[in-house]
Amino acid sequence: MARARGLFGVFAEDLDAARAHDPAARSRLEVALAYPGVHALWAHRAAHRLWQVSSLRLPARLLSQFARAVTGIEIHPAARVGRRLFIDHGMGVVIGETAVVGDDVMLYHGVTLGGRSLNRGKRHPTLGDRVTVGAGAKVLGPVWIGDDAQVGANAVVVKDVPAGAVAVGIPARIRVPKAPVAERSRNEDPSELIEYSI
Repeated sequence: MARARGLFGVFAEDLDAARAHDPAARSRLEVALAYPGVHALWAHRAAHRLWQVSSLRLPARLLSQFARAVTGIEIHPAARVGRRLFIDHGMGVVIGETAVVGDDVMLYHGVTLGGRSLNRGKRHPTLGDRVTVGAGAKVLGPVWIGDDAQVGANAVVVKDVPAGAVAVGIPARIRVPKAPVAERSRNEDPSELIEYSI
């Protein structure tokens, strides 16, 4: 019974995270019924539990592929996902097998947390807590994205990003905002840190 309450508590946190990050979300019921990012996350949470039992890895993969077909979001059942992840819009998001996603992370559509190698072992990114990854961004390889970092839309990140920094461009360049993390808005627009040249 305690485990069920714990699971429902996690699901409630996921609903509240969606409501907190999406001004268009009007109720928990709407989010529960109409948000594919939440559906993919819930399927992943179930598939990840199955994955922990070696004899249940095939059903875990099948569940993750069913969720992919329904939501357009692919999360490998071995990936470790923290609390209150919000995947906005979601279509085209890919989270690889050895990826680790911290707490309170926000991913937009088209994000890839992918590998750059066919070798076994750690080959996908690790995202710290409160990281935001913009639409279409690709974070590739066993890189570390520090707490409170932001990755701009369509950036391609192949190197570590320090805590509180912003990564923009192809390949991504690191910008460190002048204001400390505590003084900045979580939803600060990373595009403001792009240097334009004519």
